[in-house]
Amino acid sequence: MPTTQTLGLTPQIWSVGALCRAIADALESRFNPVAVRGEVSGFTRASSGHCYFSLKDSQGQLRCAMFKRAAQLLDFSPNDGELVELRGRLGVYEPRGELQLIVENMRRTGQGAWFEQFLRLKAKLEAEGLFLAERKRPIPQRPRCIGVVTSLGAAALHDVATALQRRVPHIPVVLAPSPVQGADAAPALVHALQTIVQQPQVDVILLVRGGGSIEDLWSFNDETLARAIVHSPVPVIAGLGHETDFTISDFCADMRAPTPTAAAELCATPRQELLENLQTWLAVLQSQTYRLLDQHTQRLDHAQSRLGRPSQGVTLEKMQLMTLQQRLRAAAHAHVQREKYVLVNLKSNFDRVLQQTPTIAKERLQRSALRLELLDPKLVLKRGFSWLSRVDGQSISSVAQTAAGQEVHATLADGVVELQVTATRYI
Repeated sequence: MPTTQTLGLTPQIWSVGALCRAIADALESRFNPVAVRGEVSGFTRASSGHCYFSLKDSQGQLRCAMFKRAAQLLDFSPNDGELVELRGRLGVYEPRGELQLIVENMRRTGQGAWFEQFLRLKAKLEAEGLFLAERKRPIPQRPRCIGVVTSLGAAALHDVATALQRRVPHIPVVLAPSPVQGADAAPALVHALQTIVQQPQVDVILLVRGGGSIEDLWSFNDETLARAIVHSPVPVIAGLGHETDFTISDFCADMRAPTPTAAAELCATPRQELLENLQTWLAVLQSQTYRLLDQHTQRLDHAQSRLGRPSQGVTLEKMQLMTLQQRLRAAAHAHVQREKYVLVNLKSNFDRVLQQTPTIAKERLQRSALRLELLDPKLVLKRGFSWLSRVDGQSISSVAQTAAGQEVHATLADGVVELQVTATRYI
């Protein structure tokens, strides 16, 4: 068949917008109105009331838009995986050059092959007892180490890491990376789960992934993965998708969280809360210790009183000791109260004290100088006393330290007299 090149003809040059409109016109005349059947995927409802989704089957998919006027006529809420029949008009979304179906009517024709497969596996595993609440293990509130199974590039990993860093930065985290979407995801998830349970310090595992369509989450509807979760020796928390998303892994896990962040929060008691609990228990322990100490002290006192009294002096000393002990406790308590009062009023009194400090310091210096002067040994010597010492300077305070013929020095108020002992006598 001859082409434009063989005939020497130049093809028409279109502008992009004009070509899109020509294609739209061709679709309008060739297909519209059109009816099509397929599975809903990625259904979203915008704040404007318009709905956007894809219609797919095993051989292809088609972008769809249902405007608010048509969406208000729906008698059900479409879910991913549902098999529906649409009626509308094919067109081209010119800003993106995308083929799309403007949906004017939607009705259910079944739940779709994906959803039916999900229900069959759910019924099978439920009949085997894999979903029973009594089979599931409690989640440790203070784990030594937290394991995480997810993709390295997933937003869920960032959400989990942020939540754990905020709540329990002191707990180590072990990551077993795995793809979370695609044909190879389910076997990789099983391998990652089997790998991380071999870490002896891991006390809980977070199996997490962000939201998506039913096919995006399909790896978590795998039977082998479900059984791996059930047989895991470590409790598993599933945080898969959004709150409205459910997978087989959610039912098999020991606990389901509505989001990855919630999964992290469920196994991580905040450090501040733990510290507050520790302070509470410390106060209780101190109170119990003091109570037991008082009880044993009382028993000791009672036992001592039954042993008899060797002498009146010992008894008096014991009584004085008990009195001093009580006074010491009272003084210590009073001192603590005074210090608290001083601390509370320190700021308000700071200026006044600062102004009075030079005067007070001067008065204290004068009093100290007077005390120092009163302690001057020369004042005693001026009253007629003297200080005896040996030739080597050692002080003599007893007759026993002298002997006849010994040379001694007598220090007086105005000098030193050298003396010789002629005789000693006790008085």
